[in-house]
Amino acid sequence: MSGDQLHNDSQIDSGSRVNDSHKVKEKHKDKEHKHKDHKKDKEREKSKHSNSEHRDFSEKKHKDREKDKAKHKDGSSEKLKDKHRDKEGHREKEKRKEEKIKSCGDVKIKKEKENGFPSPVRIKADPETDGYCLSPKHEKSLKREREDDGLEFKPKKIKTENEKKPKKLKRELEVEEVVKSKKMKMKGQEKEGRKKIKKESEEKWKWWEEERYTDGVKWKFLEHKGPVFAPPYEPLSSKVKFYYDGKLLKLSPKAEEVATFFAKMLDHEYTTKDIFRKNFFKDWRKEMTSEEKALITDLNKCNFTEMAEYFKAQSEARKQMTKEDKQKIKEENERTLQEYGFCIMDNHKERIANFRIEPPGLFRGRGDHPKMGMLKRRIQPEDIIINCSKDSKVPEPPSGHRWKEVRHDNKVTWLVSWTENIQGSIKYIMLNPSSRIKGEKDWQKYETARSLKKCVDRIRNQYKEDWKSKEMKIRQRAVALYFIDKLALRAGNEKEEGETADTVGCCSLRVEHIKLHPELDGQEFVVEFDFLGKDSIRYYNKVPVEKRVFKNLQLFMENKQPEDDLFDRLTTLILNKHLQELMDGLTAKVFRTYNASITLQQQLKELTNPEENVPAKILSYNRANRAVAILCNHQRAPPKTFEKSMQNLQAKIDAKKDQLADARRELKSAKADAKVRKDEKSKKAVESKKKAVQRIEEQLMKLEVQATDREENKQIALGTSKLNYLDPRISVAWCKKWGVPIEKIYNKTQREKFAWAIDMAEKDYEF
Repeated sequence: MSGDQLHNDSQIDSGSRVNDSHKVKEKHKDKEHKHKDHKKDKEREKSKHSNSEHRDFSEKKHKDREKDKAKHKDGSSEKLKDKHRDKEGHREKEKRKEEKIKSCGDVKIKKEKENGFPSPVRIKADPETDGYCLSPKHEKSLKREREDDGLEFKPKKIKTENEKKPKKLKRELEVEEVVKSKKMKMKGQEKEGRKKIKKESEEKWKWWEEERYTDGVKWKFLEHKGPVFAPPYEPLSSKVKFYYDGKLLKLSPKAEEVATFFAKMLDHEYTTKDIFRKNFFKDWRKEMTSEEKALITDLNKCNFTEMAEYFKAQSEARKQMTKEDKQKIKEENERTLQEYGFCIMDNHKERIANFRIEPPGLFRGRGDHPKMGMLKRRIQPEDIIINCSKDSKVPEPPSGHRWKEVRHDNKVTWLVSWTENIQGSIKYIMLNPSSRIKGEKDWQKYETARSLKKCVDRIRNQYKEDWKSKEMKIRQRAVALYFIDKLALRAGNEKEEGETADTVGCCSLRVEHIKLHPELDGQEFVVEFDFLGKDSIRYYNKVPVEKRVFKNLQLFMENKQPEDDLFDRLTTLILNKHLQELMDGLTAKVFRTYNASITLQQQLKELTNPEENVPAKILSYNRANRAVAILCNHQRAPPKTFEKSMQNLQAKIDAKKDQLADARRELKSAKADAKVRKDEKSKKAVESKKKAVQRIEEQLMKLEVQATDREENKQIALGTSKLNYLDPRISVAWCKKWGVPIEKIYNKTQREKFAWAIDMAEKDYEF
């Protein structure tokens, strides 16, 4: 019965609850005192009236506070205004309120007495009163106000067993209020954080949903701060010495700066190459004074050792920097990024990719480049062309300098350009890959490749017919196009002799680059390719070809020397002109993009197993990507730390296997124990051990998949094809279809680059 009493008490407003709860304890302390009900009823009436006075006081206090906010449908807001305007009306309303409370209380008492026990007054909600009988809509909002007021009010006529309990309850509630307020504050912060994140995501410029510019226009407004130049050279300390022919020699600042470039590379194999040393020494002498030129005539007599040691020590000191120092550098870089790393393009803030001008140094090049070792000169503002809109603020050049030129060309995408001195090529500062301009270019590239899918069969049939043409030029073009299509070879660009490394493409292949085998390794009509492709990466492949292609190659090689061109009547210009006639926008690179993307899609369909877990599916994705990388000849040298990282990974696998063996033994023991005991505790122990074994098995599988993936990708560069040749919508659709997080395929930077694909590709997308 006391439990029921407590339940009822909890539903009463706090003023009644505090006082009546003590009174109820007095009433029900001894069942023998039931004959005193009449006396206690009188006491209850007194309590009820005193509490009603308190309620009126509390309600008045509440209404003063809420008069501008509370708007009740029954016109309570009007009553509040009348209350303050007319004292007489207020008294009448109080009387009505007391009568209503009495009637509510009488009904409740009667009902509870019928249930077999007396209870304190419980007041039901009534929308027609402004007292405690409130509508459910407003009851909750006023509850705390009433509780607080009730705790402060102490009826004089009613005594309780424990006078201190209300104070204790008040303190407890105050503590609860503090805790609640902290929780609410934390929730508010979290909600604010979520809103901020949501706002940021909403602010992402969905340019792909807007109309594109026509007539070659790239932008209508462009404003930026220009480039960040390399810091000026700081002369070395007098403690760092340079020796020539065993004698100490103090170099002039210009000569010393160039000498430091060589000293920094002293341990590199480049400085052992004759062509590198020859080019360096020639350019270095140009920076010397006449006295230095007369004295320094042999590079072999120069001693750069102390300089090299100094720079090694500097490098080590940077590695040993404190967190505070690193943080300062990081903050400074962030400030520079915020100032120079963004531009305003068409009312949107866009990230700039490379806003820093490359510092001076020695040119390395790829492979055995004939210009390696030459001096890359310091770029000055006078070398720089700025591109921005006419109505923008033109960037200020460094003090004492001026720009070479300021342009307002909205049909190009670069912000800054200059010509470098080694090969005379033009360098640019462009927007970040995540920008609209770069994204639109990518999107268009993949759409063009998709267009090729519709007419590729027609093009293939045509070049096969051209293998039989009477014109040698057409035959050569058809065979070259076959190689570009089948092997994803680059077309190859024409270049001047000796200007760059000896790299070739399909159109510039020489007789020495192929060998013909009527039969090889059980296959007929095999062509063996061996040449240096882009970036001096060797292309070596043995490919079986169709008989007519083989016969044509024999014809092309007749009466030619090894150094003669294989396709002597074909150039990239002729080939690309023909491709444009076949399809608008078609180039040799479009074939490469098309074959890479279609290969990925086919491989994913073949390799993906729906039953496998996420790590296994990612391995399948990487294998599909590897097939593309092999097709495109995207090779790399194994990383220097490869062996060590593989050893560390194998050690983790071995440790995990030991952990799995221990877990299985524990499971076996738990099963044996459960058979003997046959209780619930032992069954739970078995289930727990089973889950532990499953968890460790999954972890072991993940590590083994990682090891396999690493080994298979040791000499294959997956990133190049994934970022440049594979339609990202294929990967996004695959992720959505098989429940693989996109984060496992693309990192944050790549997700920003391919935001357009992530947004538009659905799981049923087909290239």
